[in-house]
Amino acid sequence: MGILGDIIGKVKDKASIGKAALLSRNQTTAALRLTILRATTHEADLPPSDHHLAAILSAGDGPRASAAVVIDALMRRLHKTSSSAVALKCLLALHVIVRRGSFILHDQLSIYPAAGGRNYLKLSDFRDNSSPITWELSSWIRWYAKYLEQILSTSRILGYFLFSTSCTLEREKAKEIIASLLCKDLLREIDGLINVLEEICKSPDCVQLQGNKLLIEVMGLVGEDYFTTIDEIVIRVEEFKERLSCLSFVDSVELVCALKRLEDCKDRLGSLFEVTGSGLVEDLWVLVSEMKEKVGEVKGFKEEKMVLSWGRFESARFGEQVVKPHDSVQFASNRFAFQFAYGELVSVCNDNHENLSKKGSKAISCMHKLEGARSNQHILIC
Repeated sequence: MGILGDIIGKVKDKASIGKAALLSRNQTTAALRLTILRATTHEADLPPSDHHLAAILSAGDGPRASAAVVIDALMRRLHKTSSSAVALKCLLALHVIVRRGSFILHDQLSIYPAAGGRNYLKLSDFRDNSSPITWELSSWIRWYAKYLEQILSTSRILGYFLFSTSCTLEREKAKEIIASLLCKDLLREIDGLINVLEEICKSPDCVQLQGNKLLIEVMGLVGEDYFTTIDEIVIRVEEFKERLSCLSFVDSVELVCALKRLEDCKDRLGSLFEVTGSGLVEDLWVLVSEMKEKVGEVKGFKEEKMVLSWGRFESARFGEQVVKPHDSVQFASNRFAFQFAYGELVSVCNDNHENLSKKGSKAISCMHKLEGARSNQHILIC
């Protein structure tokens, strides 16, 4: 940013802190807002200190009003700033809240803003063109905001905050009820988890930002998210492994598509995160390959059955099976058969020879009336 930019940033930080201290009537509210300002300064290379992050998280241990103040102050800071450093630190603080925040902070984050409206993390138009570095940092902010939005979206599908350490109990309960989920619900959860991995794969390359401590901190959190997501996916794919024999054709197709999307992420994820000695990641890719092969076999078998069934259905409609005016008719049932010819119904009873003779004259009379009709218009229903 340059020396001048650093000076201007420090002046803005001091002015914001002084303004918050003077205008806040409530001492507790003032302290929380000052904590947010000190955690999200204009220094481009330094992440928020552990002390300030701990102070933000501590708001979740108090009354709900304190948690609401923290989330509101953080969001206002994020939306009003044009500084890439401030915006990235706000997003990092939100990520920390998602991972380590209490239930009250999660609740306030999930319902903000209270009146609904715009997506509060949407920063797709964010641009900081004050320097080439801030311009490149802006692409990270746009991606990071979208990534956090995806985490929140997937968390709503799962019913708990995906990466939260405070939701361990909910996560364990979810693992227990996975076996009772319908296949469509299980596929929906897998789809949401794969969306998270696909968003990770879209992270920008940092040519001029290598060694940036703020981005290193961000990717450290994303790396932890990556391993948690892999674990969640493995559990659900293994559940599908137990259901292979009873999967419907539609579910098997959707599962193969999901596994293909997952496999497409493999190379990019491998380049982002160096995995050494982690059997979980390797187990996932082995499981994905195995499941694609097995589901493909099951799907092929079901396709063959469908073709055979369709062939039998077609043969009952066309060719030699079509009833012709001069053909004798054999009925599958010993009691009744119905023949439709241009909307006229002819009923023939085969209970005995006497009834057949009585009804036969009516059938012959009807056939004479329709003598000029094409034979392929007659449909036999047994």
